[in-house]
Amino acid sequence: MKITIISPVYPYRGGIADFSGLLYKHLSELHEVNVITFSRLYPSFLFPGKTQFTNDPNENNVSSEKLIDSINPISWFRAGKKIKESKPDIIIIAYWMPFFALGYGIMAKLVKQNKKTKIVLLCHNVLPHEKKFYDKSVTKYLFNKADYFVLLSKYSKSELNKIMPEANYKVLFHPLYSVFGSGIEKNEAQKKLNIPAGKTILFFGIIRDYKGLDILIEALAKTKEIHLIIAGEFYSNREKYISIIENLNLSERIILMDSFIPAEEVKYIFSAADAVILPYREATQSGILQIAFNFHKPVIASDCGGLAELITNGETGIIVKENTPEKLAEAINLFYEKNYQEKFTENIKSENEKYSWSNFVSGLIKFVSQN
Repeated sequence: MKITIISPVYPYRGGIADFSGLLYKHLSELHEVNVITFSRLYPSFLFPGKTQFTNDPNENNVSSEKLIDSINPISWFRAGKKIKESKPDIIIIAYWMPFFALGYGIMAKLVKQNKKTKIVLLCHNVLPHEKKFYDKSVTKYLFNKADYFVLLSKYSKSELNKIMPEANYKVLFHPLYSVFGSGIEKNEAQKKLNIPAGKTILFFGIIRDYKGLDILIEALAKTKEIHLIIAGEFYSNREKYISIIENLNLSERIILMDSFIPAEEVKYIFSAADAVILPYREATQSGILQIAFNFHKPVIASDCGGLAELITNGETGIIVKENTPEKLAEAINLFYEKNYQEKFTENIKSENEKYSWSNFVSGLIKFVSQN
């Protein structure tokens, strides 16, 4: 099968680029695959971080054509025309926010003129976490051009049905992020990072208000002798969180790594922790959860969006039904009091085959081939 992937890829940084790089790698084992990516992903004035790129040596460094400028409509028409003329059997569009919907929609409309290519929308989100009034209208413009929808959680079905009740979709759970390698011993990782030995939990990833870091910091104050690693770049008001930490006298118990984490450091950070905490206020699914499972780390998460679909409560992690500091603290304390780490870790190892890339890719190809 001839396949074109449209997505940011390396050297763009972040979960979408990592996901699409791994998708390319595994699809290419059996199919002819090429990647169309962005010459400009976000204009600088819209990007809250320090840089959109990574200099990390990365096994996801795939060959790609930089044809799309997110704010230049001429590039959308050029890219759409080129893909139309190349006549792939399918194009897989990585979709996660309405900012890209108009450009993607125009490209998809042009491609469909060849009467051959089918459009697959791989939805990391159906609707964004931080919503705008125009989200549904521009999203529907793109969705009307798609033949197939691949969702990464059952939760996304309800959002998709609000926009396109007749959509032809398949839920294929988010595969493991294997690109970061294997874990090492906890004490070795803590020495490598020069952090205190002992009980340690982790909050990882870009920091936005909807991810509930403030809830976790307040929960930490209700525990004893537990350190928290906060590893990620602030896309929200940094001083708000620093103020909470200082007011609760938690500076000695929090290890703050407030920058984008290079790929080669990820394994040390996850290996240094006993569990990963996802206190999200909103979530479709989470790539962080699948990084945690890749390193066989239990996850304590709020009962939000699609998070609970991947965590077996009391077996591979703990689902917190009420996302409050009090209930989250109870869950963290319970994790240590019951010595759940060994049990959860072994269960995660046995579960991980379900989330392999080979299963994901075969499920995707089977879905588009039989419909």
